[in-house]
This record gives sequence, structure tokens and C-alpha cells, in this order.
Amino acid sequence: MHLDMRNRLLDNAPLLRLAVCLIVGIVIANYVPLALSVLPALAIMVVVTLLLWKYENLQSIAILACFLLVGVFLMQRHLSASDESVSMSRLDKSKAYFLNQRGILLDRLADSGVGGDAYAVVAAMALGDKSALTHEIRDTYSVSGASHVLALSGLHLGIIYCLLWLLLPHRRWPAVSQTIILIAIWLYVLLVGMPVSVVRSAVMLTVYGLLSIGHRNKMSVNALAFTAIVMLMCNPEWLFDIGFQLSFMAVLAILLFVPLFEDVFSAKYLQEHRWIRRIWGLVAVSVSAQIGVAPLIAYYFGRLSTYFLLTNFIVLPAAYLILGFSLIVLLFPSLAYILLYIVDTLNAVLLRITAIPGSSIEGFHPNVLQVVLTYVIIFCTYLLIERIRPAQGWRSSR
Repeated sequence: MHLDMRNRLLDNAPLLRLAVCLIVGIVIANYVPLALSVLPALAIMVVVTLLLWKYENLQSIAILACFLLVGVFLMQRHLSASDESVSMSRLDKSKAYFLNQRGILLDRLADSGVGGDAYAVVAAMALGDKSALTHEIRDTYSVSGASHVLALSGLHLGIIYCLLWLLLPHRRWPAVSQTIILIAIWLYVLLVGMPVSVVRSAVMLTVYGLLSIGHRNKMSVNALAFTAIVMLMCNPEWLFDIGFQLSFMAVLAILLFVPLFEDVFSAKYLQEHRWIRRIWGLVAVSVSAQIGVAPLIAYYFGRLSTYFLLTNFIVLPAAYLILGFSLIVLLFPSLAYILLYIVDTLNAVLLRITAIPGSSIEGFHPNVLQVVLTYVIIFCTYLLIERIRPAQGWRSSR
């Protein structure tokens, strides 16, 4: 059997190379002091790129060099701008206004009768306010592997997107429905203070919504790379945000490894066994995301949760209920007791999981080099599996 030696990941995601070069340039500018601006070098490289139009391979290398220099230039400009006093921009004023509205909603939530740890969890999950979270509740969610539901991310926006999609007439007027949903998503992003992980998710959902109207491929590594390029060009410092790193690595791992997990069962078998398909889908997403974020979690928090898979089967359905009932309670405060019961039950279950022996592995302290090498090993493992899939007769399309 003839094997195509080209790598499908790089062929199908050309923007990934550009994103990597942009990231390398930002890292260089952040850690290596450069006395002179790279803008002249960037201008020269752009000209060289244009002159190499007859030489495809050389022009491709020149384009990558341009993006590396763009990363250096953007970070240089950002570092110099941060030393200057900047007046309050329109975006800052808008954020202040929406954060004030969030405060009003938080007060309404508290007045409805939701208090204590239940209020803290709902405020964090629904409105992105973690100020009420106690050390005990943070530790419970961290040890059990459920801390990701307390930090607003793609999971929360995905749930909101699905709820709005079900409520709107998307079959009759898909373009109108997508527009309304995306406007609501971005208003929510402003309402919760525009954390980096939520901005990333909103950009990807915007790409998803626009592509879905044209019935194109909706979620891909290329779309993720495009999102990274857009965000880092807006603010290169986001690269060093923990939420940015965790969010992107989780989504990248899901996009890469979930198809590999799906190949464990045949397409026909999964179609015939609906519940197995759903359960295995959740397993695939949970394990893939854990592969992507585990090195970073070990680096930043020195801990790895061993029962994350069990936890996800509990917290993901609970997240749907909590976000849905949070909106209902804001409209009908008398139903707060239902939300209170759901959150208290979730907290009690997670507390029991933390009591299981070996619920987490503590004491990890990898350095930056070890984290990078771990990701290199993970990526090389993925490439190896991708290379042997055709030889083993694994199905390559869904």
C-alpha cells in the first residue's frame, strides 16, 4: 500500500505554521531584549517575499519569516506602549458599563435566596465572578478535576450557544438566527469582563457560525490557528495568560485526538448504538482535553486529577442545568430553590470524589523545558499514529 508521505495536519492547516511562527516571534521579543525595532527588517522581508513569487518553497519560508518578525514587532510595540500612560479607551468604558450590569445581576441572584457556596459556584459559572469562592470550594473542584467549570471557557459559551440555537428558528432563518446568537454571545463576553479564554471561544464560535451558513467545515485546526493569529495580533501579551494557554491547548488536543479515539469503533457500530456513541464521545473529548492541558496544569498548579473522567460525566450535565436555571432564576427568583438544590448536590458529589484515595497526584514541578519537551513527545506521538493509520486500515473519514 502506498503511503502519502505528506502530513495531512500541515496540509489541511496551513495557518498553523503561521501561528507558530507568530508565537515564536512574540516569545523572542518578550525574553530577548532587542535595542532596535525590527520594522525595517520586516519591510525588507515583505519585499523579498513578493520577489520570490516564482519560487514557491522559498516564498513559503519567507512568509513564515515575516510572521516571526511580525510577532517580534507586535510584542516590541506592546512593551513600549505599556510603559506609557494611556487614557481610558472606548472598550474600557464599555467593559466598565457591562461589569456594572453584571454587578446588578449578581445582586439579583443573591436576593433570590441563592447564598453560600452555591452562590459562589453560580456566580463563577454563569457570570465569571470568582470573588465569592472560598479556598475549600476551589480545592474541592481542583482535586476532583472540575475546576474548568468554574473558569469561563468554551464549555460555557458552547452551552449558551446550544441553548440559544434550540430557542431560535434556525431551520427557517439560519442566517438571522446565527446573527442573533453571535450578537448575544459577544454581549455575554462583555458582560463577564472579556476573559481571554472566553474571547477565544467567542472568536471560534463566530467563525463556526459564519461557516455553518455556507455549509463549510466548521471546526478545524486551521480555524483555531486563525483565532490565535487574530487574538495575538490584537494583544500579543495574551500568549502568556494561563487561560489562553489552557484554552488553546485543550481545543487543539480535542481537534487532533478525538478522531483517533473515534476510530476505535467502526462508524456503523457507533451509528447503531446511539448511547455508546454519546458516552464514547464524552470519553474521547475528556481524555483528549486532558492530554492537551495536563503538562500546563502540572507546571502551574503542581497537581494532576486522576478521576477527571468520572468528574466530567457529572459536572458537564450539571453545567447545562446550572447555566439554564441561572437564567430562569434571574427572571423568576421564586425558583431559586431548584438551582440551590442542583449546586449543593454537585458540590456534595465532588467532595465525595476528593475523598477517594488517590484522587489527585501532588508535587509536580516541571520546568519550562520539560513542559515543552512533553508537548513535543505528545505531538510526535500524534504524527506517528497518523502515519500508521492508513497502513493499519483505520478509517480516515467520517
